[in-house]
Amino acid sequence: MRLDKYLQVTGLIKRRTLANEACKLGLVKVNGIAAKATREVGVDDVIDISLARREMSIKVLQLIAGNSLKKTVRHEYFSILKDIEKTVVDDFWQDNPDE
Repeated sequence: MRLDKYLQVTGLIKRRTLANEACKLGLVKVNGIAAKATREVGVDDVIDISLARREMSIKVLQLIAGNSLKKTVRHEYFSILKDIEKTVVDDFWQDNPDE
């Protein structure tokens, strides 16, 4: 299964076009290497996703046969290795000694 399709079907990224764009921008890595959206995903691959508000790493447990998954069984297809929610901090106003 293609990487962009896997990310969309598992719900890691909401839409396939967004997954495709994230791959084009180099925000998605497979086994530590920036990956194209067309890359085939395999079992035991580690996928790193670095988005504006979230950074996560997952390990592929099994491949998906169809075009959709129920939300209740999505966790059976990957395990979360790291999930960090980023916060936006305006350092300029907090650390500016001139004011």
